Amino acid sequence: MTILVTGATGLVGERLIPRLTEAGEDCRALMRTGKQGPAHATAVQGDLFDPASLADAVAGVAAIIHLAAVFRTSDADLIWKTNLEGTRSLIAAAKAHAPDARFIMASTSNVYDRRSARPARESDSVGPEEAYPASKVAAEKLLRDSGLNWAILRFPFVYGDGDGHLEMLPSHLGTFGFHPANRVSTIHHRDIATAMKLALAGAFDARIVNISDEAPTTIYELVGLVGAEMDPSAEAMENPWHLHVDASLARRLGFRPVVATVYQAAREGAL
Repeated sequence: MTILVTGATGLVGERLIPRLTEAGEDCRALMRTGKQGPAHATAVQGDLFDPASLADAVAGVAAIIHLAAVFRTSDADLIWKTNLEGTRSLIAAAKAHAPDARFIMASTSNVYDRRSARPARESDSVGPEEAYPASKVAAEKLLRDSGLNWAILRFPFVYGDGDGHLEMLPSHLGTFGFHPANRVSTIHHRDIATAMKLALAGAFDARIVNISDEAPTTIYELVGLVGAEMDPSAEAMENPWHLHVDASLARRLGFRPVVATVYQAAREGAL
């Protein structure tokens, strides 16, 4: 099938597209004018800030995988413009030019209330306190109300294939105030592809689905896996379920991670 991928040159997109093309899919990569597309996809011109420019990009596609997002910035206006208004433009183009396409959007486990009393479920209320997750919640609602055939995959901490995400973690310990015993859910890039292939086949239609591997891992252990150190602590921990998701719905719908734990990834040299 022909699939349009936004965010094709991002950390997720550049690792997902080769896996989709290996599986026989025909991928288009949405690129702004003058930008180079990834090797495994056909570059199509378009700009999420210019709805009219998206017509040719979406025409004739069977599916849209919407990965494009902004979050590593303090510019809240840019976050909202990209994540909400960009999604609005893409939805409008799909409705006008590819109304039967399956629209799959990547979202984040950061949308859940950090004060949750258990691993977060898709049916839980959301309580984002920052621009990035708040903008994703708003974009999710746009898609759910669009009338399109949609699926929303909420990803936790994404890592692997040398993306550098784990290596960045030690530098963020003070910013986010992690307790070393905080367990966070994780997902390897291989299993983003696993989940996307299921979504493309319709397994997650009209659902929001948490996607994660088998073993939420402590911040202390994750930092250690990249050769760094974190001060240990036996003090009481606030918000023990923050960033820990319940992925049982995904399992019921057929998702089985290929990389079950970060330790498996480390053994296989796939961090």
